[in-house]
Amino acid sequence: MESTAPPLESTATLLSRVRDGDSAARERLCALYLPILMRWAHGRLPPVARDLAETADVVQVALIKALKAIDHFQPQREGAFLAYLRTALLNVVRSEIGRSLRAAGRVSDEVLDYAADDSMLVQAIGPDLVWDYERALAELTPEWREAVILRLEFGFSFEEIAAAMQRPSANAARMLVHRAIAALSERLGQG
Repeated sequence: MESTAPPLESTATLLSRVRDGDSAARERLCALYLPILMRWAHGRLPPVARDLAETADVVQVALIKALKAIDHFQPQREGAFLAYLRTALLNVVRSEIGRSLRAAGRVSDEVLDYAADDSMLVQAIGPDLVWDYERALAELTPEWREAVILRLEFGFSFEEIAAAMQRPSANAARMLVHRAIAALSERLGQG
């Protein structure tokens, strides 16, 4: 299976160089993460907002915003940057949906079913539970949240999760993901 995780050493090094103003490092970081974010974002923009933005535009805006605020990001592990980018992307998607609804004269608190795609997440929980999932995900520890995001949303293998989260083996990553998903399930049951 081909690896979808960016090289371990490069993310931390590139982040440091980006903070120092290195534009080549910024371009390299974007090149590493753009395909992953494109895959995750595909189909998350609902039809009501698609006339105003394409997936590539949304991903680009999210990357630009995330990199502008990079000084506020303090990575604890390699996978944390991907979770940070996912949050930035999700915020841009939500903003685009809200802007589209306002432009169309619709009520701003309509159900925003932005996740009607064929991602592992939607396959696992169904589109109607995405908002509950987001709430429950926010209640997890950062480590568990990262494990869930890497596995369910980005489709990382256990080997990739082990590398991204500095676990000694794929089995250690599998156990981490198992515990994280159990905690997530418990929180979803409380909602």
